[in-house]
Amino acid sequence: MTPDPQVTPAGGASGWSRLHPLSPLLRGGRVLLAAVALVGQQGLRQASVPAVLIGLAVLVPAALAIGWVLWRTTRFRLTATELQVDSGVLRRRSRRVPLARLQSVDVVRPFAARVLGLAELRLEVAGGGRTEAPLAYLADDEAHRLRGRLLAAGSIDTTPAGTAGSEPAEPPEAVLVAVPLQALVTSVLLGVPALVTLLLLIATVPVAVVAPRALPGLLSALAPLGLGTGGFVVRRLLAEYGFTVAEAPDGLRLRHGLLDTRAQTIPYGRVQGVRVREPLLWRRRGWVRVEVDVAGYAATRGQEQSGTSALLPVAPREFALALVERVLGAEVPPATVPAPRAARWRAPLSARRLRVGLGARHLVSTSGVFTTTTDVVPLAKVQSLRLAQGPWQRRLGLASVHADTAGRRLPGAVARHRSAAQAQALLEELTQRARELRRG
Repeated sequence: MTPDPQVTPAGGASGWSRLHPLSPLLRGGRVLLAAVALVGQQGLRQASVPAVLIGLAVLVPAALAIGWVLWRTTRFRLTATELQVDSGVLRRRSRRVPLARLQSVDVVRPFAARVLGLAELRLEVAGGGRTEAPLAYLADDEAHRLRGRLLAAGSIDTTPAGTAGSEPAEPPEAVLVAVPLQALVTSVLLGVPALVTLLLLIATVPVAVVAPRALPGLLSALAPLGLGTGGFVVRRLLAEYGFTVAEAPDGLRLRHGLLDTRAQTIPYGRVQGVRVREPLLWRRRGWVRVEVDVAGYAATRGQEQSGTSALLPVAPREFALALVERVLGAEVPPATVPAPRAARWRAPLSARRLRVGLGARHLVSTSGVFTTTTDVVPLAKVQSLRLAQGPWQRRLGLASVHADTAGRRLPGAVARHRSAAQAQALLEELTQRARELRRG
């Protein structure tokens, strides 16, 4: 049997390579921190300093040994068609990531890894429920070189794939926008924190006037809400600090992060949907936030992926819409068709913002009360179309049309509370256009 052709073999004739030798220190460090917290807590309860020292003396070598074993039993290599990663001690695991299914390759640098000059390579594939075969950790320059080879050997970029024996460099990029820190801080404070503060004032002022003695109890009850809001602000600022958007042949490059930095690529043609958010307190400034959904990004990674979903954390509306059209490769139609008058009985607060627009290649829908949300879905990416009609909608003669995609963060576009006849006509039109575009 002929072995797979190798792309720039490294690490011997077989082409297998290992992670960076300092990887055990970081992997063992995670185990060590958890163990130290547990042992330290028990030791403090018992007021036994020797017990704590003995526990640490046992756990530190054990954690480092575990990290070394994991490093020693993990290897990887890149062939012409796939990335192969073997790992495991008692149960061996051999993963094969087809390059043709790659959706994105990200270089992530947690703070501890940055101190050691290391980086983690994360691969997202179509249909994946989580990150496939993450390589943690590589030297920073090696991670970027391997990322360039993966992009060149796969089908993510638009440039010819690299040939065996070559070492393709990352394509040059042109910076489109760098979000100023002042604008980022202002936008975060004018979002959820401002609304929460306003609600707190509305709740506490009457109590302070009518029953001052009950105010301390009310404040203590609302304290968790304030702490949660503060945590949201800190996480958002840390994740989106220094947000830069650049254009390259393989897609839009995103770089952001203060403590943990991330370098991402939004490949052209892989976007499943785009959402433009316009919070209430941003409207006077004309600011919007753009979020993108790329097939393959795991939805279970929560806050860790909040930066990933943001294509642009804050920008003037005109610039943001131009960037959206650049990503989608076509002009986005305006949402100009309003909901019927009967929708005011079904959604009295948001009925006037329920609009729909249909172009040759995209479906656009708007909704929202305090935050105006505009969803854009490429018809070629639509996986299913469905018409939904609840009991209240049936009495009002309304229905909603859903356009679902393969994305995991955004629900697609929803034409809410259309007249039943209009919804049926829209469903048939979307079905025909999506079929034609997918065939093309």
